[in-house]
Amino acid sequence: MADPASYRPQAGEIPTNPGVYRFRDPHGRVIYVGKAKSLRSRLNSYFANPAGLLPKTHAMVHTASSVEWTVVGSELESLQLEYTWIKEYKPRFNVVFRDDKTYPYLALTMSEKLPRVQVMRGDRRKGTRYFGPYTAGAIRETMDTLLRVFPVRSCSAGVLKRAQASGRPCLLGYIDKCSAPCVGRVTPEEHRALAEDFCAFMGGEAKRFITKLEKQMADAVGTLDYERAARLRDDIAALRKVFERNAVVLADDTDADVFALHEDELEAAVQVFHVRGGRIRGQRGWVVEKVEDATTPDLVEHLLQQVYGDDGDSHGRLPREVLVPVEPSNAAELTEWLGGLRGAKVDVRVPQRGDKAALMSTVRENAEHALKLHKTRRAGDLTVRSQALQELQEALDLPVALLRIECFDVSHVQGTNVVASMVVVEDGLPKKSEYRKFSVTGAAAADDTAAMHDVLTRRFRHYLQDKSAQSEASALPGHQAALEAAADAAVLDTTTAAPRAKFAYPPNLVVVDGGKPQVNAAARALADLGIEDVYVVGLAKRLEEVWLPDSDFPVILPRTSQGLYLLQRIRDEAHRFAITFHRQKRGKAMTVSALDGVPGLGESKRKALLTHFGSVKGVKAATAAELTAAKGIGPSLANAIVAHFSGDDTAGDALPAVNMATGEIIET
Repeated sequence: MADPASYRPQAGEIPTNPGVYRFRDPHGRVIYVGKAKSLRSRLNSYFANPAGLLPKTHAMVHTASSVEWTVVGSELESLQLEYTWIKEYKPRFNVVFRDDKTYPYLALTMSEKLPRVQVMRGDRRKGTRYFGPYTAGAIRETMDTLLRVFPVRSCSAGVLKRAQASGRPCLLGYIDKCSAPCVGRVTPEEHRALAEDFCAFMGGEAKRFITKLEKQMADAVGTLDYERAARLRDDIAALRKVFERNAVVLADDTDADVFALHEDELEAAVQVFHVRGGRIRGQRGWVVEKVEDATTPDLVEHLLQQVYGDDGDSHGRLPREVLVPVEPSNAAELTEWLGGLRGAKVDVRVPQRGDKAALMSTVRENAEHALKLHKTRRAGDLTVRSQALQELQEALDLPVALLRIECFDVSHVQGTNVVASMVVVEDGLPKKSEYRKFSVTGAAAADDTAAMHDVLTRRFRHYLQDKSAQSEASALPGHQAALEAAADAAVLDTTTAAPRAKFAYPPNLVVVDGGKPQVNAAARALADLGIEDVYVVGLAKRLEEVWLPDSDFPVILPRTSQGLYLLQRIRDEAHRFAITFHRQKRGKAMTVSALDGVPGLGESKRKALLTHFGSVKGVKAATAAELTAAKGIGPSLANAIVAHFSGDDTAGDALPAVNMATGEIIET
């Protein structure tokens, strides 16, 4: 671990202006981003007596090897730049609010020609309107009920294309849970109007629709159309069921997010109730580890940054009111920033009395219970992970902590379609964003050892190239000025991010799936590249032996060892990832299509034809002039396609693009 004194700036070097600072590790990766009203005061606090630092802050300053800063003109600019760099670099030591559970949202893809309603989780998508979050059971019931009144498309893109090609709707179209725009029952404009009504109802305009349906029901009764009146009566009951599911807690025109938190010295739990139209529409929770001695106002500021930074301006998801337990740091700048995201004023305030204060108390009680539950569940996980990493380090006699482990596996069938996988584990947890896949060809595909040598060589050659590129960039004259200029540009334009090197961060330990031959091949690849600070082991499947390079005997870990269990989990994950990639590649290679064999017709043009005509049968029936309407198809290629099918009258029916591995029809 680095000594903070080795990179501490000299007295007087740090300015007293407001700005943003970054700590980097020995490999150049940003591990912490922060902002300060006075850079000198804040940065000097990190180099004080280590005994006075919090455990995670102590780990951060000893993991870092350098610190740099950028001066900005105002606290609002520092807020914007800090948020931009946190999203770009994803520093491992920054405050990250992790959901205590995964909540689904009801979403409508309004950017599509035929909007689709569906249940979605994970990252927000541009052009999609979200409602919630809900519990898993409630959201399915809500969606099923509303489709009776607002029959918006809910099928996948594949089902939609098949219905359009066949001229027959899916089951939902037959049972009136979909208006079937795929077969022309309604126009795209009429279907979009249904989607807009769906959004309006979910956005709090329920009474308007219920009143409208009640009037229509009365008119139907007046004209003695009792069948239509009965359908409208059932629709009204369905809407009321959704509308009345949540109890009224505030005035009908109240749209607010109510945040509360409960914290101790090391962690804090946050809960938020989403109130729309005076009703609690959803609930969400986070748990955060404190990296430094952050105050409650600091936590609230970071919380609002992360919650609204990605999607605060996405179709009104940011409400008019944000109720918080304490006034956040830089409240004026934060309010101005949120107002810019929403496009209208946002009131960030602390409720003092009345119904909103009472609701805040309820949310705070939920946060208290959430922190207790989190500590109960996580205590065992943290202990086991730490024990596994420590046991592994001691058993292998390694001088460094195993902060990052990479595991490699090779997969093939009798030497064909050879592929390899790389999975990454940091702090005992998988980091799927850094998983990699490799295709192995040529002489390297001769056997497992050659493939392993090739894959390790390629992975660490990329690492050396990325490292060299960073070193050259840092050695250029005016490098710090360039960094500050780029940072200033990032303040003005937060929509762009500099490309990050994919292999710039090396592991402490490489695990290969195999025994002595595979381990020696991997060690030889590292030695050929001159890499000496990465350790290699192999895990043999037969007896779960751990092999070290150039060793005649394996290391035998006890069957109850948490270190062995960790290695097994990493190996199995690498095997799963490799097998998945291999099956994809093998299935693609075994796909047979009636369009194969047409001179000059590649994969992209074949897809363009199938997209345009809907199936191979449609392509076969088209004339040369009609074929040229597809993207990328010229007159000569169109004539070649016609000639191809004229020589085989059954080609479009006998070979409709079948995946021979699974027997599924792919393209018809």
